[in-house]
Amino acid sequence: MNQIIANAVEARASDIHIEPNVDQVLVRYRIDGVLRSAQVLSANLRAAITSRVKIMSKRDIAERRLPQDGRIKIAVRGIDIDFRVSTIPTAFGESVVLRVLDRNRVSLDFAELGFSDEHIATLHALLQQPNGIILVTGPTGSGKTTTLYTALKALNNSERKIFSVEDPIEYQMSGINQVQVQSDIGLTFPHALRSMLRQDPDIIMIGEIRDLETARIAIQASLTGHLVLSTLHTNNAASAITRLIDIGVENYLLASTLKGVIAQRLVRKLCRRCSCGHPQVSYWAESFERSVTQVRALGEPDIRQPQGCADCGQVGFSGRSTIAEMLVVDDECQSLILAKAADTAIERAARERGMQSMYEMGVRKAWRGETTIDDVLRATRMG
Repeated sequence: MNQIIANAVEARASDIHIEPNVDQVLVRYRIDGVLRSAQVLSANLRAAITSRVKIMSKRDIAERRLPQDGRIKIAVRGIDIDFRVSTIPTAFGESVVLRVLDRNRVSLDFAELGFSDEHIATLHALLQQPNGIILVTGPTGSGKTTTLYTALKALNNSERKIFSVEDPIEYQMSGINQVQVQSDIGLTFPHALRSMLRQDPDIIMIGEIRDLETARIAIQASLTGHLVLSTLHTNNAASAITRLIDIGVENYLLASTLKGVIAQRLVRKLCRRCSCGHPQVSYWAESFERSVTQVRALGEPDIRQPQGCADCGQVGFSGRSTIAEMLVVDDECQSLILAKAADTAIERAARERGMQSMYEMGVRKAWRGETTIDDVLRATRMG
């Protein structure tokens, strides 16, 4: 088990998957968002591997009928790394997933995460708002929590009191009061939020808005002078508004409190050591110019394709970068929210005022040789 963990950390994996099958145990690593097989173990090791993980995470090794969650903190090659552990019973044993939370590998800087200069300026303007709600949306594993932590780092100083309520706490940050949700004892998101408001906070970060009660408390907090940051599971920025209205939030409250929505995905970055120029660069350049206006302003195209070398594990990619779209709620957007307009109408109006889509930002990265158009299409579901 120690060797599996050490190999995963060295391979820059974000998750370790240990999956029992009929006659074997499959170990897979998620590297740059893609699962890769690491090794195959004997079926005789199923119970031993699971028990070892449970002992390390201080869980009940005798309980094999129910899912369990825990945390591990161990030193790998002299560096302390946290792991979030989840076990769930399956037909052939317990499936185990360890999320690797390596704080040394995560850079809490908007530019390092891949945001453009225009987006960084918009983000800083949103974060300077005295109150209101800022949402980050996207599917699981799209970097929403990292973006929120980066925002909290930018806001964190001795003059502000910052609270966060999370399930689970992924990265521990000094200067921020982080609360772990514990539903089994009644410490839910709404319960924790109500108590936080009595602690005189300036900024509140909610790990995820999951239900109407949490959404209403977030709105109440923003109306009483707090800046609220949170996440939501939607496909794009505009659909976050209709999602909140659908779960029961009054549109007039949403129009007066929502300041901005950031929708994001992660694309794989080409390995700078081995990537080479694309043989059909002129064809792709013409295609990009037809689909994205002003892409030629970035200069001559440097469209590349993956090759593979020892540095990137022969896959041609190393690391990931953010592509995002930012919807700023201005007067026109507020009018559309009050009119309960469809998300397509909100998105169309925002694009008319200059909002770039995630696909357009991805194409710009492909034009500069940072990623491939195939990966952009995979991430934005436009392929």
